[in-house]
Amino acid sequence: MSDSLPLLQASRVSVRFPTENRQTVKAVTEVSISIGRGEVFGLVGESGSGKTTLGKALLRLVAPSSGSIHFDGVDIATMGPDDLRRFRTRMQVIFQDPFGSLNPRMTVESILTEAALLVESKASLAPRLAELLDLVGLPSSSLPRHPHEFSGGQRQRICIARALAVRPEFIVADEPVSALDVSIQAQIVNLLQDLQKELGLTMLFIAHDLAVVRHISDRIGVMYLGRMMETGPADVIVSDPAHPYSKALLSAVPVPNPATRVTRQVLSGDLPSPINPPSGCVFRTRCPVAVTECSQSVPELLPVSENQSMACLMRPTGEA
Repeated sequence: MSDSLPLLQASRVSVRFPTENRQTVKAVTEVSISIGRGEVFGLVGESGSGKTTLGKALLRLVAPSSGSIHFDGVDIATMGPDDLRRFRTRMQVIFQDPFGSLNPRMTVESILTEAALLVESKASLAPRLAELLDLVGLPSSSLPRHPHEFSGGQRQRICIARALAVRPEFIVADEPVSALDVSIQAQIVNLLQDLQKELGLTMLFIAHDLAVVRHISDRIGVMYLGRMMETGPADVIVSDPAHPYSKALLSAVPVPNPATRVTRQVLSGDLPSPINPPSGCVFRTRCPVAVTECSQSVPELLPVSENQSMACLMRPTGEA
């Protein structure tokens, strides 16, 4: 799992986007996250919670508005393009849409070659391409074919192979199964899990489905409207969530046994606009335990146990 020194450590990262009418989208607000070497950190939350924007900020695909991002001890948050380019092969991304993230005019061979030549010699290219296809479970006969000749799951395997081509240390998997059929999702998640263990990868796994995230993650972070609500070991977040939002997400996970009784915690209302988020705790307008104080103070992400933290003014008193 992780060393004492995290591979990636971000502190109070915020991302703001201006709109055409001079307003500001508060996509991510003062999020801190630490990911150890060889660890899988799962990031879960509703659509619009800021998960993808945070992932892109950690890779410097979007510029953070404030905060620090240390990768292997080096702050990349304010790094210039030339210096940042040296880190690019160490950090890669697997996008959500395998249909749109592959160039339809390129063959699999040219797609993988374009990436692999950044770190490989021409002499080692052919065996490396064969190795990449073998890693993701595709035959060598895939090389001369184009993306449209493959199924959705196979295209995502090509995307994974492309990400691995530069021998990265850190991968952001941005909802890599949400565009796939349910029958294929488990195959891709299991593939990523096997690759992470085999290659010793560090990974940020983003999804809106807590059932998927808990299968692959060592630790989980729960985001809502740009803020981190709770973090902790995957088994703790799933078995004993502390934050009301985490409890609502968990209660929405389907239970395989229809005889099992589950109390659903349905959230009222819609996700507020990130342009004009609620004052105080951003979750208060949908929270079942909110009090007046919640509209006046922004809760810090503080420990509730040895490994678990949450951002809530209603601290647990013996019962989460």
